[in-house]
Amino acid sequence: MHIVMIAGEYPPRWGGIGSVVYHLAGHLASFGHSVTIITRSHNGRGPAQSGVSIVEVPWLKLPMTFTRSYAKNALKALKSIHREDPVDVIHIHLPLASFSAREFKFMKENIAPVCSSLHGSWLGEKQGVIRAAKAGESATWLNPNDLAIRLMAKWYAKYEKAGLLNSSISVANSQSTLQEFSNWYSPDQEFNAEVELWGCDHKVFRPSNIDNEEEQLAHEKIRHEYVCDDEAALSHDIYTNTPMLLAVGRLVARKGYMTLLRSMPKIIAENPGAKLVIVGRGHMKKKLLKVAKKLAISDSVFIISGMSFEDLAQHFRSANLVIYPSYYEGQGLIPLEALSSGTPVVTVNQPPLTEMIDTTVGRLFKTGDSHDLAKQVNALLADKPALESLSVAGRERILANYTYEHNATKFIQINNSIISLG
Repeated sequence: MHIVMIAGEYPPRWGGIGSVVYHLAGHLASFGHSVTIITRSHNGRGPAQSGVSIVEVPWLKLPMTFTRSYAKNALKALKSIHREDPVDVIHIHLPLASFSAREFKFMKENIAPVCSSLHGSWLGEKQGVIRAAKAGESATWLNPNDLAIRLMAKWYAKYEKAGLLNSSISVANSQSTLQEFSNWYSPDQEFNAEVELWGCDHKVFRPSNIDNEEEQLAHEKIRHEYVCDDEAALSHDIYTNTPMLLAVGRLVARKGYMTLLRSMPKIIAENPGAKLVIVGRGHMKKKLLKVAKKLAISDSVFIISGMSFEDLAQHFRSANLVIYPSYYEGQGLIPLEALSSGTPVVTVNQPPLTEMIDTTVGRLFKTGDSHDLAKQVNALLADKPALESLSVAGRERILANYTYEHNATKFIQINNSIISLG
């Protein structure tokens, strides 16, 4: 089967969509399928994968607007690819490619059946930006992307509607995302859709191997670097007095980092040795550091702009807790990567996070409530046996439900079903 994926992110763009597309393509290729990725042009290339070809197309470098220019150029590339090597399935990853209803119909009628992955919606993003701004996370106008979403989401939502109603099948990454699309774009129209939550790379994101000397040295280096390095911490003992709290994601308002910083004085009051490590790029770094200074917690907060995949995986393994305070997600992969690493998660008590995280693998707090966040973190850090049981349960949940092997098997079934329908 020749599968063409149209994906606005692909390594070296390691966003959520980029990571998903990379791993899904690799697994599909390992099952004997031919995969072509049509993505945005970029300086540099990600790691090569056997059976996966990459085609880069130009795009207009403007927030949101790029999704339309990229889609037009991707369609041209798709036509060319189909002439050289007939395409069996077109897999489009929304919302980073904006196709019109006419274009969806053309692809289905003249090239191949279309499967559209729904990774979240622009209207949902807009709601998240608004909620975050009201909660004092960051002013919308400070980030061009947030401003574009606030002003243009309604306009670009028509392309998402076109995808939902004109694809051979749509596959949402959560029940929450599917409900959003259904409520906003098709309250009285039928469409073909399923839900398949994305998994994570359970071989990269895995629990610590204390018998591996190189890995142990990497763990000790991280704990020393962030000054959460008492003797217990260095030996992976849950009874450490210097817990390491990890947060990962873009430094933008809807990720909830202000809420996280505001919770830290209360966390430190009960856990004086606690350190917070934030890993992510974005426009808010200076503001977050300024707020940390104002809260007198600068010595307990570290913000790292980026690191290699291997280093990030080690951070997940070395942390005691992962905190994910986001105001909006289509799904949210960071909590899964944490669970896969054997690290419990504290996240918001709203969908879609509640579709993956519950009290058997972590804790939930009221979105935007720094007091409740601190309460949940402190309670969990004080309950060492719970930390240990949550760690084991989290890893088991990933292996049972959230791997890319699961995803690849599901999408092979989906692709075969839409091919058979013609």
